[in-house]
Amino acid sequence: MADRITANLPSRDFAATEAFYARLGFARAFRGDGWMILRRGDLVLEFFPHPEIDKRTSWFSACARVDDMAGLLAQWQQVGLPQDEKSIPRLTGIFKPGQAPRMFALVDEDGSLLRVIDNIDAGEIDSGGAA
Repeated sequence: MADRITANLPSRDFAATEAFYARLGFARAFRGDGWMILRRGDLVLEFFPHPEIDKRTSWFSACARVDDMAGLLAQWQQVGLPQDEKSIPRLTGIFKPGQAPRMFALVDEDGSLLRVIDNIDAGEIDSGGAA
């Protein structure tokens, strides 16, 4: 198995978090009282209980690097999440902040930010190019 890292994000309610991410194609890999793991192919998200998290002030985030960013975005757009700048949850379109790779962003129901980064565009950074 290749080295990997997975995100650890808060969940106010495991059932609600699991239902939200199921709409995006994630399935339960594990769920106990104090931990939940959801998987969508090679994308793995792990959650811990945090019932008092304020979704409007949450600072939790993670990055997912994918080969077909546009294809994944098209699939997730079918869910019908809001695309404005203030809704929680919400989904953005593709953008490129400065010299960073192209990406889109998902904010989940608990206010956690998931940046979905284009592997192809990130190649310059991963190989030691300017960031």
